[in-house]
Amino acid sequence: KKDQLIKWISSAAKKENLTITELNYIFCSDPFLKKMNVKFLKHNYFTDIITFDNSIEKGNIIGDIFISINAKQYETTFDDELHRVMIHGLLHLTGYSDKSPMKQKEMRRMEDYWLKKLK
Repeated sequence: KKDQLIKWISSAAKKENLTITELNYIFCSDPFLKKMNVKFLKHNYFTDIITFDNSIEKGNIIGDIFISINAKQYETTFDDELHRVMIHGLLHLTGYSDKSPMKQKEMRRMEDYWLKKLK
């Protein structure tokens, strides 16, 4: 589904009036991602995704999205959880945040919107 996922991710960026110049998805273990969370974000807990915005020019996305998948934790399929965190990382790069309950709700709404577009 590589081509389908590239088109899907690109269309989400385009809808936000952005172009993807370079976007890397890096898959890693839970312990590795926790170490990154501590080192770079000073958060001493497990997470499923960390997004680094390396963009230089406004309107062009350059980023690295580190992902550790544990679908059993969320009672969903591997593919559904993978796609959710993939779009979640991109949404961060387009300007969405999840730092408050209200912003989390908006982020989830956008994730759901894009997940429906993929099916």
